[in-house]
Amino acid sequence: MLTIHADSRGRALAVDGAWIAEAGPLEQLVDAFARARVRQWPGILTPGLINLHGTELLEGAYHPDPREADTLGTAPLTGDALAALAPDDARWGASARRAVQRMLAHGTVAAACEDGEPGRRAVRDAVRRSGLATIGRLGRPGGVPSLDPYACGLPVEFASLRQAGSAARFAVFDVPDETALATAGAGTCVATVVEGRIVHRRR
Repeated sequence: MLTIHADSRGRALAVDGAWIAEAGPLEQLVDAFARARVRQWPGILTPGLINLHGTELLEGAYHPDPREADTLGTAPLTGDALAALAPDDARWGASARRAVQRMLAHGTVAAACEDGEPGRRAVRDAVRRSGLATIGRLGRPGGVPSLDPYACGLPVEFASLRQAGSAARFAVFDVPDETALATAGAGTCVATVVEGRIVHRRR
């Protein structure tokens, strides 16, 4: 089903399945795709974000289940705390699923990993099933690993989003413009779309 996603500025994307069919002003796309469903979002529509610390967040940290909060807290465990926990494969897989959901909730559609993807099979399988893309990187990035790419101290990178023919991977942030987004951060994400599917929507 063809869907037009539009932001509060009137900028829109026509999405056909997993692909961008066209980009342009809302009125233009409504005229071009008269039978399309129109979904209007608050804020601004942007290409999805790339989190440069995929390895650190997916394999170098354990993301506790809310049911473990009494014993493990809610923040990701790293360093000595992670070593003491010594997660098995099942725990690593569950942690990766939670990490991916939290990345998607910050408008992230791709994570940069050493060797192009996670090394642990349980983590790799969880990421592949989620639809989150992984890309390679050279060495370790600087900055501080964070689920919010705007909080890591590095320039923010976006996934490619061409006019038409590219994969539909984008996000919507409840801010008036890109300057406000850089200030408020990716926690303002209201929706994330991966291959045409809404994989996160703020309730």
